Amino acid sequence: MYHYMSKRYYYITMKSMAMTTIPLPVRGILKKLGEDIANGRKRRRIATATMAQRANISRPTLLRLEHGDAGVSLGIFATVLFILGMQDRLADLADAAHDLVGLDLQAETLPQRIYGPRQGRPATREQG
Repeated sequence: MYHYMSKRYYYITMKSMAMTTIPLPVRGILKKLGEDIANGRKRRRIATATMAQRANISRPTLLRLEHGDAGVSLGIFATVLFILGMQDRLADLADAAHDLVGLDLQAETLPQRIYGPRQGRPATREQG
């Protein structure tokens, strides 16, 4: 919790709990993603000011993204990847074909046998 005062008001701002509880491996992944985006921008010889303008974001936000800041929205990440021509890879992140654990769990719950339709009795019995 952060406290600060202006001339007349006392403000209390809360830092998101989600931001402070990000697992260490996820932080590393975001840092690598940011570095990869920065390297892709540099390989294309796009200046930070130009990239920020194309993405309709501020230059400091672009720099936060390139440093792997978890506070940058997924939409901004997606927009920057689109500008770099890498948006197709983003679409495959959670694709079911790559979800090995989910596919294994799904296979465990599948029935062992599938029976055909049951043969019913005739509607009327002949008495005789």
